[in-house]
Amino acid sequence: MNNYESVIIINPNLDEEGIKAIIQKFSDLINTDGKLEKVDEMGKRKLAYEVQKNKEGNYVVFYFEANPSLISELERNYRITDEIIKFMTVKVEK
Repeated sequence: MNNYESVIIINPNLDEEGIKAIIQKFSDLINTDGKLEKVDEMGKRKLAYEVQKNKEGNYVVFYFEANPSLISELERNYRITDEIIKFMTVKVEK
């Protein structure tokens, strides 16, 4: 199993309950084939450039350990979730 960091940017117009639901959804997905270590909710921040007509976004970072096969499934789910406007997953060497 490898260590990963996954950053997602959620649509700023989504309410607090919607954000919590998305975090829970992806936490559960990560825990199916890996181990979630920490979730860091960074809050609403200004984007470096406009993404899907948004100038701000809610940043959430997942720190987890998983098999490489989980990453493609996780990113597939990011793509089909309309509230996520941007994402990035990187492998972390410890």
